[in-house]
Amino acid sequence: MIDIGLNLTNPQFAPDRDAVMQRACDAGLEAVILTGTDLDDSQAAAELAICWPGFAWCTAGLHPHDARHWDAASAARLRTLAAPPQVVAIGECGLDFNRDFSPRPQQEAAFVAQLQLAVELGKPVFLHCRDAHARFVTLLGPYLSQLPGAVLHCFTGTADELAECLALGLHIGITGWVCDERRGEALRALVPQIPAGRLMIETDAPYLLPRDLSPKPKSRRNEPAFLPHIAATVAALRGESCAALLAHTRATSRAFFRLDEVMS
Repeated sequence: MIDIGLNLTNPQFAPDRDAVMQRACDAGLEAVILTGTDLDDSQAAAELAICWPGFAWCTAGLHPHDARHWDAASAARLRTLAAPPQVVAIGECGLDFNRDFSPRPQQEAAFVAQLQLAVELGKPVFLHCRDAHARFVTLLGPYLSQLPGAVLHCFTGTADELAECLALGLHIGITGWVCDERRGEALRALVPQIPAGRLMIETDAPYLLPRDLSPKPKSRRNEPAFLPHIAATVAALRGESCAALLAHTRATSRAFFRLDEVMS
C-alpha cells in the first residue's frame, strides 16, 4: 500500500523518523509520498526522500496558509526545488478559506502560479481545498487539460463537491477522517461513490489520528504504520475486500505519481 500524504518533516517526527519509517515498512507499506508544505519544508522533504530510495518520494509546493510569503523569488526557488527526480508532484497547493491565514488574493495568486509551474514541468498537482470549492474549481479548471494529473488530498467535502471533482477528472485522497464516527459521518457515505482508479489513501500524519484506533498511541500522533487501519475502514465502507482496495489504490498511486518511471 502507498501513503500519498505523509508530513515527515513535521517536528513531531524529529526524535524518531527512522523508527517511523521502519514501522511503515513493517506494516506493509511499499511507498510514501512526503508532503512539502512550504519552500523550506519542501527542500527538507526532498532531502529526506533521498534517505529511503525506492520507498520515499515527495512533493514541493507552498500551502495556502503560507501564500502571503509568495513572490517572484519564491517562484524561482520552487522551480529549482521541483527539479529532482524524487519530487513527483507540485504541492501542497490550493485554497483555504476556512482559516484565512493568508489573504485570499495571495492564496489565489500562489495557487495559479503553482499550477502554471506544474504544467511547465509536466508534473501532477497535490491539492488542498477547504471551504473554497467554487473558487478552487474556477482557478483549477483551465489547467486540468494541461496537467498530467491532479489529486485533491484529504477530501472532506460534500456530495455535490465530490461529484464535480470527479467530473473534472480529479483523483481523491481519503484519510483517517473516515474513522471518525462524528466528523466523518458524511464522508463515510461518499467513499463508495469514488470509482476505483480515482481513489488513493493517505494518513496525513502526524495529523488525523484515526479516532477508532485501538490502542491509541500515547503521543496521539498519527503515523504511516496506521495506514492499514484506514485502508480496512475504507474497504468496509466500499463493500470490497481489503485486498481488492489495496490492489486498485496501489496501482492508481503508482501510476499517478509515475513511481515506476522515476525508479527506472
